[in-house]
Amino acid sequence: MNQTSPTPGLAAPAQLLADTKRPMHTPAGLVGDTPVLWIGAPFTAAGHGFWTKLEGHNPGGIKDRTALHMVRAARERGRLLPGARIVESTSGTLGLGLALAGATYGHPVTVVTDPGMEPLMTGLLMAYGAEVDLVDTPHPTGGWQEARRRRVEELLAVHPDAWCPDQYNNPDNVAAYAPLAHELVAQLGRIDTLVVSVGTGGHSAGIASVLRGYFPHLRVVGVDTTGSTIFGQPAAPRLMRGLGSSIYPRNVAYDLFDEVHWVAAPEAVWAARRLARDHYATGGWSVGAVALVARWLARSLPPEGRIVAVFPDGPQRYVGTVFDDTYCREHSLLGYVPADDPDEIAHPGDRIITRWTRCTHITDPLSSDALSAGGQQAVAGAAR
Repeated sequence: MNQTSPTPGLAAPAQLLADTKRPMHTPAGLVGDTPVLWIGAPFTAAGHGFWTKLEGHNPGGIKDRTALHMVRAARERGRLLPGARIVESTSGTLGLGLALAGATYGHPVTVVTDPGMEPLMTGLLMAYGAEVDLVDTPHPTGGWQEARRRRVEELLAVHPDAWCPDQYNNPDNVAAYAPLAHELVAQLGRIDTLVVSVGTGGHSAGIASVLRGYFPHLRVVGVDTTGSTIFGQPAAPRLMRGLGSSIYPRNVAYDLFDEVHWVAAPEAVWAARRLARDHYATGGWSVGAVALVARWLARSLPPEGRIVAVFPDGPQRYVGTVFDDTYCREHSLLGYVPADDPDEIAHPGDRIITRWTRCTHITDPLSSDALSAGGQQAVAGAAR
């Protein structure tokens, strides 16, 4: 059982929400204090459900939080000089957050992306004053993600005073999400299971580490995409954006996870569309994948348990992909109904995953034992 009162030394839930509120007279003041929503039948089985944290209510999405925090911290440490350019690689959502941070603190912003970015996102970034730099060739082993990172290095050489947040490895990316965790404690009082998508590792590590201070027996469920290397699968072409990775972000806190689920694109599309129809709340790839896993957990775990799923953004940027029939037909995403239960594997390296699959043996692919053994090393999930 999770404890129902804060650990000594931690702030009381009522105080947490008060501490996170900010005046809303600036654009940055619109970030945070996002609502929670109950998702039950008909999306879930009758009598079962889960709570969602709707980060799409931020101006640009969940990464508004980390963009503002990373920029503010870099300025305070003197790493980002007044008026200096910000350059970063992103598939979209962080770009919106950096455009907001640039406007707030007076920095030009260059966003490095690839042809997979939706036209809507490109248009919004340019409207908000960001420069969009498009790479045209994927890296032979690291794909588009590595190609973007290399382009960032080239731009930093051209602009000596420029600063890159390096969201994949910057610990401020993790620290930025403590207020979100505090909001959840204040809004829900008790949390037994947290379901989070994993990309850079920032929000999963930042939220889970704080919540576990309040609820030591919290179950943390990571949601990845097929074709992602984060939890030990081989890299493969990925249609879904926002979760997953072709590199190994060092912000991923492997020791916090109890299990991981890999979800395929057609399964995420099914869940995102069902959410929209059933509950008038939805988002894109990450939201669909997280919702599918939370739906299964709500049916599988005791009904008195309190499950929280973090929805990183809303549906707006996905009108031309997840919610576009022509796009979905071209990519064979329609007409697929996920199985009632995920496949199970004992170890992330057992086989290549192509559909929704679950594993409770959590590994860090870059651990010294994993590299020397040609496999992976189990971490704290089994120790709790």
